[in-house]
Amino acid sequence: MIKKFVRIGVGVLTTILVLMAVWYFRIVVTYVLISLLFAASIRSLFTRLVGIRLFSRILWILAYSLVVLGLLIAVYFAVQASVAELSNLTQGVSMQDQLTLPVWIQTSLKKTRLTWVPFPNVPLQMVIGPYEEQILPVLLDVAQNFGGMMTAGAIILILSIYWNASKVHYERLWLSLLPSDKRKRARDIWETIEYEIGDYIRGQGLLSLLIGVCLGIGFWIFGSPSPVFLGLIGTLASLMPFIGWLLIIIPTVIIGLLTSLEIAILTGIYSIVVLIVVSIWIKPKLLKRRWDGPILTLILMIALADVFGIVGIIVAPAISAICLILWNRLIVHRAASDAPTDLSDLKKRIEKINQSIETLEKPHPPLIVHSMERISKLINEAEPIISKNQHPEFSETHLPSN
Repeated sequence: MIKKFVRIGVGVLTTILVLMAVWYFRIVVTYVLISLLFAASIRSLFTRLVGIRLFSRILWILAYSLVVLGLLIAVYFAVQASVAELSNLTQGVSMQDQLTLPVWIQTSLKKTRLTWVPFPNVPLQMVIGPYEEQILPVLLDVAQNFGGMMTAGAIILILSIYWNASKVHYERLWLSLLPSDKRKRARDIWETIEYEIGDYIRGQGLLSLLIGVCLGIGFWIFGSPSPVFLGLIGTLASLMPFIGWLLIIIPTVIIGLLTSLEIAILTGIYSIVVLIVVSIWIKPKLLKRRWDGPILTLILMIALADVFGIVGIIVAPAISAICLILWNRLIVHRAASDAPTDLSDLKKRIEKINQSIETLEKPHPPLIVHSMERISKLINEAEPIISKNQHPEFSETHLPSN
């Protein structure tokens, strides 16, 4: 009894120490987890290089390098243009002492009612102070945060390439820690998680990039003062479940109102149209999610947002999919594996139940007797039908995907 309590206490203390270590090194753990997710998304690019000639492999590697370099350059110039647009917008709003409303609205509203509406520079001065020079520290802080994000992105990219290059070695290492009879099942679960998460990240990344480009081009055509900034916001906001639409539409309308009512209406309607078109016709083709749990995703999003901020919100759908896969393969499939595979197995189980009933005191409860008679009758009626239509044995392919 004492040994049992000691074993439980050691287990509890070990769990607490592990959780404390994870929390203390949460930044490192975050980098490692994100790099693993990103490695799963680019795994198909590495498998393409297997089994081809050296010259073709070199060409593919050069193509990958050019694509990555192009994306990094595009992100750099997009952020640089966004900072410039934000600075110009802030400077213009700070000097705007009148509302830019259409003539028909100004003539339809009384002058006394317009006095209740603050001028655009009033709320800005309430936030950043009376001097527009105070926006410079904010922009400097944004630039510093961008530098930190670029450094983190480089670390994650290097780690992802390293995980892919050493995939076989690390798989053998962690599988060797498991019992031999559990390794095949663990490998199958790992491959399922890797495939599903990689497919989701690739699809969501392409979808977000498409939304950002469409929004930026459309805002530039409509004359928005910050098309690159709003396009960048659209790219990042579309990665967030549930709240992505609001984070795209609200800043678009607000920045449009700071310029003119016509631009606010046009850009707002255009944003809604783009999001609807992408959700109906493009998203189902890019994101074929077989493990989607909205309630679990929402709970994880709230919990991870409190700890990791925006990064936690973005990775919540991927973590939700991992939880659903583990639940299905470890809990549901294990319960289903104990089910009878044919009628002979079912009859043997019924015989065991009848033998257990015989050991009970007589008379037997009528409910038990009638239930067993009914089950036996149903099996006898189903046996001819099953013998004519021999179904394959029960396998995990018959399980629901969600």
